[in-house]
Amino acid sequence: MFLPPLMKRLLALHQPYKQRLLWAFLAMTVTAATEPVVPYIFQVLLDKGFVGHPKFSLWLVPAAVIGIFLIRGIATFTSSYLMTWVSTRVLNELRRQMFERMLDLSIDFYATNTVGKVINSIMFEVQQIIDMVTKVLTSMVRSALTVLGLLAWLLYLNWTLTIVTLVLLPLITIVVRTTGKRLKQLNQDSLDVNAEMTQLIEETTRAQQVIKIFGGQSYEKARFHQRAENLRRYTMRMSGTFAMTVPITQLMTACAVAVVIVMALIQSGNGHITVGGFVSFITAMLMLLAPLKQLAEVNGPLQRGMAAAAAVFQLIDKTPERQGGKMLAQRSTGKVDFVDVSFSYPGHRQLALQHITLSVEPGETVAFVGMSGGGKSTLVSLIPGFYSATGGAILLDGETIEDISLTSLRSQIAMVSQNVVLFDDTLAANIAYGDDHPDPRRVEDAVVAAHLTDVVDGLSDGLQTRIGDNGSRLSGGQRQRVAIARAIYKNAPILILDEATSALDTESERAVQAALDKLMQGRTTFVIAHRLSTIERADRIVVLSHGEIAEVGTHRQLLENEGVYANLHRLQFSREAV
Repeated sequence: MFLPPLMKRLLALHQPYKQRLLWAFLAMTVTAATEPVVPYIFQVLLDKGFVGHPKFSLWLVPAAVIGIFLIRGIATFTSSYLMTWVSTRVLNELRRQMFERMLDLSIDFYATNTVGKVINSIMFEVQQIIDMVTKVLTSMVRSALTVLGLLAWLLYLNWTLTIVTLVLLPLITIVVRTTGKRLKQLNQDSLDVNAEMTQLIEETTRAQQVIKIFGGQSYEKARFHQRAENLRRYTMRMSGTFAMTVPITQLMTACAVAVVIVMALIQSGNGHITVGGFVSFITAMLMLLAPLKQLAEVNGPLQRGMAAAAAVFQLIDKTPERQGGKMLAQRSTGKVDFVDVSFSYPGHRQLALQHITLSVEPGETVAFVGMSGGGKSTLVSLIPGFYSATGGAILLDGETIEDISLTSLRSQIAMVSQNVVLFDDTLAANIAYGDDHPDPRRVEDAVVAAHLTDVVDGLSDGLQTRIGDNGSRLSGGQRQRVAIARAIYKNAPILILDEATSALDTESERAVQAALDKLMQGRTTFVIAHRLSTIERADRIVVLSHGEIAEVGTHRQLLENEGVYANLHRLQFSREAV
């Protein structure tokens, strides 16, 4: 049988659960088989029961009818529960694949895809796929068999009969109202768990550089798995409550019909004879409406699901960052060489960097300055492999970074940027981020070195205080010092400072600068700064203009050269004076 590639791929995800699927299909078959049997039994019972005096106990009739509906109810609940069990496992698997691929994608992906789009794919498009699979499979097996059986029976009966009774609506309303209250509460709880999941995904999307630099992939996977499992449990509870509605309603229907039959048989003994075919036809016709409606509604979720599947698998199939490369045997000395490096962003013809050649010695502090768009941030983003140079090479201790695994390369680098990224976790967890087995003593030492002692003392639970979404419970200067403490804890030989103090007030800048001075000791440091006063003590200052090196020298040398740097210096300090 021909199946579209997307459908084959979806079915392959169900392969590990084929045993439960088989039981679900068997339960659907049992449910479908009971549909045409019911009107047939009614006809036999009514025709034979109303001819003379019945030769069987009247109460055997309701017992038989209720028994049939009890079997049907158990089969319906079983198939619904098992299908949901399988679908939630497939849902988690798809989300896991998407989330892990999201962690492994290059920074360029996040420059071209919005956070909302990523969240929508992982949270909602996947759900549409599962709805499609569940509804289509259910309709194709249970509903289709039911329709065929009931249609065959209706063709056999007299089409002149008409529908008489609608007495079951009040009973069904009671059941729906009772289960609706529980579903409402479960839905609210599920929305809360869903909100936590969305926050985690948005946070992870926003924090890609920090996660990659500090090796937080395993930590994020563990957090994601925990929240995804919580969401799955709520889904199962909601499904269980909803699935009970159908068999309970049908069981109530069976009780009502059984009572009607008993009353009819009693009346038959008094000379009021009812044709069994009449009741049989009405019963079969009413039973036909629900599966016909389900089959008619298949196309909607099918089309939505296939479109969602295309988007989901498109994300899963995206090419991740480069894999492989050698692992560094020891800690890097921090020597970095740029050899005729050029770079252009994907989809852009114009070069953002042109023929950059620069040698940085271990422990040296090099500052990059220049007008906006000069290539400062682009150049330092090449060091941890966020992008790959389109020309030339970058060497770490004499080895090209393209030959080094990204995990090993990034383990040698720490970063502090203007846009601090913190996580809704404890202060200690933020400082030791990326370390699966944090060392409390190292955390405390990092707190002292980053001048965070007063902050910790002011928190209710000290280092174990949760700091809110992106550190919302901390001030800007405090958040900056937490980022510095995280870099101190990592103790990497290479440090990147990207506008680390530009957004701070004077008082906060003093505290942060003191922490930075401590952090920079003994490390190869690359500094990006617009505020030239913060880099006067750098070993070398590299002036970039239109992606090229315009000048290199110390602060004093560049001022004496009366070049680009001197002009920038005069312009900036004249503005500050004004």
